[in-house]
Amino acid sequence: MTDQPAVNVPAETTDAEDDVRALHSDEHGVSPGEIAIGVIIGRTSEFFDFFVYAIASVLVFPQVFFPFADPLTGTLYSFGFFTLAFLARPVGTLVFTKIDEAYGRGTKLTVALFLLGGSTAAIAFLPSYERLGVATLVLLGIFRLGQGVALGGSWDGLPSLLALNAPERQRGWYAMLPQLGAPLGLIVACLLFGYFTLILPAEDFLSWGWRYPFFVAFAINVVALFARLRIVVTPEYAEMFQTRTLAPAPVTSTMRHTWRLVLLGAFAPLASFAMFHVVTVFPLSWVHLFTDESPSRFLFIEAAAGCLLFVTIIASGLLANRFGRRMVLAGCAVLIAAFSGFAPQLLGAGRGGEIAYMITGFALLGLCFGQASGSLSSEFPLKHRYTGSALTTDLAWLFGAGFAPLVALFLSSRFGLVSSGAYLLSGALATLVALAANQELARRSE
Repeated sequence: MTDQPAVNVPAETTDAEDDVRALHSDEHGVSPGEIAIGVIIGRTSEFFDFFVYAIASVLVFPQVFFPFADPLTGTLYSFGFFTLAFLARPVGTLVFTKIDEAYGRGTKLTVALFLLGGSTAAIAFLPSYERLGVATLVLLGIFRLGQGVALGGSWDGLPSLLALNAPERQRGWYAMLPQLGAPLGLIVACLLFGYFTLILPAEDFLSWGWRYPFFVAFAINVVALFARLRIVVTPEYAEMFQTRTLAPAPVTSTMRHTWRLVLLGAFAPLASFAMFHVVTVFPLSWVHLFTDESPSRFLFIEAAAGCLLFVTIIASGLLANRFGRRMVLAGCAVLIAAFSGFAPQLLGAGRGGEIAYMITGFALLGLCFGQASGSLSSEFPLKHRYTGSALTTDLAWLFGAGFAPLVALFLSSRFGLVSSGAYLLSGALATLVALAANQELARRSE
């Protein structure tokens, strides 16, 4: 056995941590491949929870929780609740940083993932508005906030660690690996909802069928917990924690010393994060509200587009290795800006146009989103890298994606589909401005 670095193990550990240590009592080192698998599984669970809620926000919640409003207004209300998780993510980072400092990463991760899975599963037990009234909406808001707090707390630093510790000319490849969780979570969520909407009468689906994917989310989170604890309990991870590579710093201190970098890091991936919801959640709402197309058909189309997203995320890693991450992000922002000029016409051009919209949109999303994780992480001072990376992730999702379905649907319903293209264009311009403003990123040669 090779010598392992001496590390301090927290006095208090969770049962899950103890179980993971027992399974790997030989204390062999964790390979980069194992880290990558753990990261992908963890991100898949998070995105699955995310997409289950997003799909239900369109197909279920307007009728079950907002029956007092017309379908469009009910969907807008539903998207309003959708944003709560993104508002709560920075709060989760703040709260769980304290838990991390006091009790260790294993405890933090265990509590966060059980909160995420528990909040998601709890939504499945909610009675309809007709049975419980306003109390149902209050509970829905609480559980959605719980999801957001948990997502902020589930940050373990591993995505940034993969990119930062990658070989110099392979950083783009390692940076894209965590992003593969997005298409995997999307595909499973779309197939589950597509299956239930296909086989069940509408009355049964709205009564009980929609609840099953929320139960599945809890089980997936348990699997993800053990996959990620497999990494965070290792001596290698503990050594990186002690050398401050993965140590949490107070949020107030991080913002005071690195606020410019946090803001630039939040706006640099804005094009891909805005695109994320404009091609996943928003088109489902538009098709469901303004066409006679069945939800199951569009969900299966979206699942197929998720496979394309998986492939183009991998392609982004190859392109970034050759041309650099900054060049890929900037080039994709330009392409997304161009896409915003004709995307609305595609979505409004019938079923053929919808398919073209999905293919083009998901291809561009994969190329850009594949390099959106931790694009400025290496520029944070070592002391603030862990917390700074978490904050940039929280703010990027909030600014770029949190309000996207609500804003895109509201503008499109009032001013036509072309206005959704204008929203997407603003995200692309924000990315280009942020990249130009970051002089160190502009000088980097990857």
